[in-house]
This record gives sequence, C-alpha cells and structure tokens, in this order.
Amino acid sequence: MPGSFKALLVPVVLLTAVTVMSLRAQTQSLTDGPLMFGAFTLQFTRDGTFSIAGDGESLRGTWTLEASEIALRFDRAPDDCTGPGRYRVAVNGAHVSFAVVDDICVMRRMVLDRSEWRPQGETKVVGERRLTRTVAPGRPALRDASPAAGSWPSFRGAYASGVADGQQLPDRWNGTTRDHVLWRTPIPGLAHSSPIVWGDTIFVTSAISSLKGASFKPGLYGDGDASDDRSIHKWMIYAIDKRTGRVRWERVAHEGAPRNRRHIKSTYASATPATDGRIVVAWFGSEGVYAFDMNGAPLWSVDVGRVDMGAYDIPSYEWGPASSPIIWQGLVILQCDTQADSFLLALDADTGETVWKVSRDEIPSWGSPTVAVTSTGAQVVTNASNYIRGYDARTGRELWRLSGSSKITAPTPIVADDLIIVASGRAPERPIYAVRPSARGDVTLPSGRTSSDAIAWSYTGRGSYMPTPLAYGGLVYVLANNGVLDAYDVKTGREVYRQRLPLVGSGFSASPVAADGKIYLSNEDGDMLVVRAGRAFEHIATNSIDELLMATPALSDGVMYVRGVSSLLAIGNKR
Repeated sequence: MPGSFKALLVPVVLLTAVTVMSLRAQTQSLTDGPLMFGAFTLQFTRDGTFSIAGDGESLRGTWTLEASEIALRFDRAPDDCTGPGRYRVAVNGAHVSFAVVDDICVMRRMVLDRSEWRPQGETKVVGERRLTRTVAPGRPALRDASPAAGSWPSFRGAYASGVADGQQLPDRWNGTTRDHVLWRTPIPGLAHSSPIVWGDTIFVTSAISSLKGASFKPGLYGDGDASDDRSIHKWMIYAIDKRTGRVRWERVAHEGAPRNRRHIKSTYASATPATDGRIVVAWFGSEGVYAFDMNGAPLWSVDVGRVDMGAYDIPSYEWGPASSPIIWQGLVILQCDTQADSFLLALDADTGETVWKVSRDEIPSWGSPTVAVTSTGAQVVTNASNYIRGYDARTGRELWRLSGSSKITAPTPIVADDLIIVASGRAPERPIYAVRPSARGDVTLPSGRTSSDAIAWSYTGRGSYMPTPLAYGGLVYVLANNGVLDAYDVKTGREVYRQRLPLVGSGFSASPVAADGKIYLSNEDGDMLVVRAGRAFEHIATNSIDELLMATPALSDGVMYVRGVSSLLAIGNKR
C-alpha cells in the first residue's frame, strides 16, 4: 500500500472511530432515562422506539440517529404528522437539545424545536435577577398633579373599573364617513396597549419595527406560534392633545432588537401605560420600565432583565408580556410572571427605587394587577395560574391565595360591591370567583363547593379568556372571546342572562366599558356593539371604526378615545 494512501487512511479511520464513539455517547445520553421539558416527558429506548407524553396525551414512534441529526416518526398521528421529522440534536452532559431541520408536523415541531430537555427530577437553577435603575441627568422637579376629574389613568381607568358615567356619547358613529368622529390621529408601529387620559392629555405607546410590513394575526384561533420579527425596534410614548388630536410630544423610550419574541397575535407594546398626573410610566417588558414627566422629560428607567413569558407547557414558545403597570399612592406596581422567576414589584414613582419585591411561585400570566380598595383596606390582587392572590398594598405581604384558575390567565381583577371579581377563560377550568376582601390564608374551595366564608360565589366553565369582566349597575358582565355575553347578579352570583352577540367577527380581545346605562363591546374587526345595561339584553347599535381594534377604549369628558391598529380616534358629539 502506497505511503501516501496510508497517510490519508489513518485520519479517516480515526474520524470514523470518533464518529462511532460520538454516536454511542449521544445514544447513551438519549436513552439514559426520561427527559423533561415544560409539561412534556420524552423517553428514548435503545431498540429505536420513543414516546412523548404531555397534557393528558401520549404518542409513540421510532427514531434513528445519524451524526448529529435525529429522525423521528410517529406510529399513529394526524395526517400532517405521518412523515418523519428531522432535528439537529446536541448533548451537553445530561441535557439534550433539539433544533428543527425539516418537519411539517406542527405539533411535533412546537414541542421539539429550540427545546432543551433535562433529566426527570432535576431542579432548574435560576440565576439571581438584577434590577438596574438609571436616573436621567438633570431631571426636572416634579410638579403637583392637576385635578383628576375626567381622567382615565391606567388600563380601563381607575381601578380597572371601565366605568365613567356622565359622558352622553352618541349611540351611532361611522369611522368611514367620520360621522361623530371628532378627530383621527395616525399612530405608527404596532401596539395593543390602550389609551390613558389625564387632564387634557392622552398617552399611548407603540413599538415601531424596522421590518417593512410588520403585522400581527387577529382572529379566533389556537396557534401558539411566535412572530419572527426580531428586527430593530423603537419603543415609543406619545402625548396627544385630547381636544384636537395633535401630538404634543413623542419620546423614544428604547431602541434595539427585542430581547424576547412575541405571540403572532400580540405586539411588543401590549402593556397600557399609567399616570398619576405627575408622571407617566410605560413598561415594555424585557426592554424596561420608563418614567417621564407630563411634559416628556425623562425621569428614570428600570431594567428588570429579560422576561420570558409564553406557553406554560412548551417553554420555547415565547409570547411576550402584556401585564400593565399601575400607580397607587406613590408606588408603581408591576406583575411579572415568567417561566423562571415570577415576582410582584413596587417601585417608588418619584425615583424608580425598589420599595418592595415579592417572589411568586407562578408560571407566565398576562393580567394586570389591581389595587382593590375594600372594607378591609387596600390590597394588590393578582390573577395567575397557580394562585389568585391578595397582597398588602403597602408592604407586599401575601394575605390570601386561591387555586383553581386556568393555565393561561389574562383578565384583570376588579372590585364590585366590596367583592373582588376574578376570571380566566382557558378550558377546562374557566373560573369566575367573587372573593370577600376579608379572605386570609389559602381559601381554595374544596371539590364540589362553589362558595365558602371567603368565596361569595363562583362558576367554572364561564370565565373570559381575554376581556376583563365589567361590574355595572349591580351586575357583573363577562364577555367571552367568541362573543357570548353573560350577566350575573354581583351579590348572589345568580345568572341573569346568557346571550350570543349578534355580531362576533374575528372575536373579542378588548374589554367592555360602560357609561350612562350603556355597555360598549369592541370586536377585533373594529365593530363596536352598544348594548343596554340591565337585566334584559338589548342591542342598541353596531358601529365600525374602519380598522382592526384590539385595545380597550378610554372615556373622558364626553368623548370615547379608541385606539385602532393604525390610529387613535375621538368619538363624541360635535361641540
């Protein structure tokens, strides 16, 4: 054998041996025992079979490994999952990660792509979260707030009530003909955040992508996909004259590439800002919390770190945050429930300094906290999957907790007739609870019970998925995404009516608001239904703003301010 050929053969033999050893090591790691990721368990066997189980279902199939690529095929599966899926597999000690190469099976790809699996029983080590506060140089002295009359200071107004009587709004308007549309101001970017109002100024936020044609997907669907838009963004806040629609000032709070992904139905600015008439605060999730004075001068910012919020059962599916900040007696309060280290945070509104921070054993949630001012004092109430909780608003000390909520929670708690109303709409739980403010400790209902000393009344299978309930005129209204409107007696919980709305379209994400005996229900297509409040359902009118509508309207001084996908509208009677 020629020497040159021998010289070539030796490294080939060594490479083959290394490859075989690598395959054996990978096979050993894959078959050592069950692997866990989110709510799923994955088990490989050395005879070439595997099983994956989660959420009450289990699928089996066969696997083959070649180099760093694994091919998976289910034995029995839906039509689009009959073929094999190919993934790059990487082994790091006892951890195994997968990245899709080619797989048309959406279900399999959702679970495996960008996933990292750990041995069953291993505790995930979570690093300490650091909050970084920055104070703006030369920050101005804060002025006293102007009177709060007519203000709508945070998501759905004061205490998230959604009610402002004395508006005398028209029953009918038209976004195309501009009938009863006082003005319309374009707002660039994408945002599901709602407008807020203080005095004569409206504040809205937005996230402007550098990707041309950036969009979201409205509608009634269950896909958990995340958007691919990770381009450079500008996170904005706008101050708008509420009489004319003129933009008074605009500020770039942050510019850069998003630190997390967002759901295809969401945006990078889904949290509503808050104001107390002295400062306006916007929270953009992983991009930070930003405070400005009423004239747009920067005051402070707090980087809370990357917040990973997404599917509870498939952690690689990031959906982004939506919980809105609130301001109460000098505290900026944030609910931050993540895949790793959930917490409730109170910052000093003047300085951004941490006043208190409470760790929470929670999975991601999207509802905003509410300060419930009740007969027993002020409580911060949070809606989340493991527990609905009440905290002392001054100290953050937990007062009570209630389990039995949905695995995905978005509605915000409200207060009605000294009861705390909390709902969530993911099946199968879909609960509605009316909690007495005197509740203390674990007040979870025993199986089969719907009330107790701490729980005035409750339902299962009736909660709303996205819209926050509305309490008005002695009734609680609960609006489902699919357009079913329920009304219950606040004190007794007795069902008053259940009505499918005459127009559903792409479904309902915005929360209902009320004024002067009427309820306003906005669907995603931009159609707003006007319904008579009371014990009998009465549809008054349906009006279109002529663009997609995801945000909840604001009511102030005889005008409804509606934030559509591309503009802010003022709806009211001509003055």
